[in-house]
Amino acid sequence: MHIDRERARRAFADYVAAYDPNSPRIALKIAHTYRVAEIAARIAGAEGLSTEDVDLAWLCGLVHDVGRFEQVRRWNTFRDADSASHALLGVGALFGPRERLGVPVGGTGAGMPRIRDFAADKSEDELIRTAVALHSDYRLPNGLDARTRTFCELTRDADKVDILRTVDTDTPETLLGCTADELLGSSLSTEAVAAFDERRCMLRNERSQPADFLVSFCCFAFELAFEESRAIMREQGYIYELLERPFGITEPFRREGTRHELGRMAREMHTYLE
Repeated sequence: MHIDRERARRAFADYVAAYDPNSPRIALKIAHTYRVAEIAARIAGAEGLSTEDVDLAWLCGLVHDVGRFEQVRRWNTFRDADSASHALLGVGALFGPRERLGVPVGGTGAGMPRIRDFAADKSEDELIRTAVALHSDYRLPNGLDARTRTFCELTRDADKVDILRTVDTDTPETLLGCTADELLGSSLSTEAVAAFDERRCMLRNERSQPADFLVSFCCFAFELAFEESRAIMREQGYIYELLERPFGITEPFRREGTRHELGRMAREMHTYLE
């Protein structure tokens, strides 16, 4: 399958142009999307995939979060539990009836799924649909064929790696929906500590405190599928910032237990990744 990256970039830019560019959440997800596409391509290249498959991994990264824009427009949140599955919103935006800000699109091309704006060839539609639908699931289901699983894992790894950057470059208000003061005053739940110690990702319903989200992002490191993903995580260093200076905040957490646990986790994460 040949993918024209310039065509796909134009399609993405056209899609997001309808959303408020001054919204910090919209701006965050636009930047995140472009980085995830490049990270997915880098991992695919390191795995020795063909040039066409590297481009396909890039495209999966480019479209993985298209549902976030409708999620922010409708609910002004990134939390699926408070809105809807952003992955399924993305599948609908790409493969469902063509809409613009919730309004059906008429005229030429109205009956054509939006994925055709990104890629003329439909031979990989089912793989792309699956990669988008499953990119934020807690676990991939059994029964995926090996090729589909590979591209799902590439998309998921790239997404996890870049989410750590957002905790270093954005704000608690934009990402977590809380103030820096609320974050610094929060405790860690027993569920968050247990997930870290079990070296696994956290379930969404295990996150009850603002600081839990820091741990949940950190736990992404435990379930990366590719060594290149871990190499990028080490290279960037955002995972250490996440536990030591989240959002660039240098003021210490006010609860002694939170300070102690995050410090311990930072030390153990250095050892785990290095």
